[in-house]
Amino acid sequence: MEQKSLIDKIQDIWHLVSQVHKGQTYGGEIVGEKIEYINHIASVVFEILEAIKHDSTIDEEFAICCALLHDTIEDTSIDYDFINFNFGKKIADGVMALTKNSKISGKKAQMIDSLERIKKQPKDIWCVKMADRICNLYTPPFYWSEEKKIEYLSESKIIYEELKDANSYLADRLKEKIERYKKFISLEIQ
Repeated sequence: MEQKSLIDKIQDIWHLVSQVHKGQTYGGEIVGEKIEYINHIASVVFEILEAIKHDSTIDEEFAICCALLHDTIEDTSIDYDFINFNFGKKIADGVMALTKNSKISGKKAQMIDSLERIKKQPKDIWCVKMADRICNLYTPPFYWSEEKKIEYLSESKIIYEELKDANSYLADRLKEKIERYKKFISLEIQ
């Protein structure tokens, strides 16, 4: 495998994820709003870049590469073998841990399984998962029901409790986003 500089590796992965997520969108907070999915990928990377400023123990290359690739196995045609061949076993294992197992029924059971696999990985992967959830807590999609928002908030609290020891900066960010997310839920239900 050719040795590349970190920036060249990041640029190559960014090009790849831009292509494989092309056309994927998610709902914004305004009715009918569609946001390009690559925006989410970049947001997770931005969270990791900021966390690196606060914690020099984060493996910068590993965390950034996994943040860029975190949804590829789950949401695109890219599989574990492709990532392993092109980026190495460590990154492939990290991305695989961040991938929900669709063979398990029920979203909560999938999340618990994923958290168990994440916790067997280096703390950098824990950080990517916290960064991912932080980004997903900015605003719920316009089409989410009250029940879905409550469920998502509950899942977020579990993620916080399970992964908070990996990085105090990201744990504090996640806790703050959980508190702010409550504004999207009816007062009677909180």
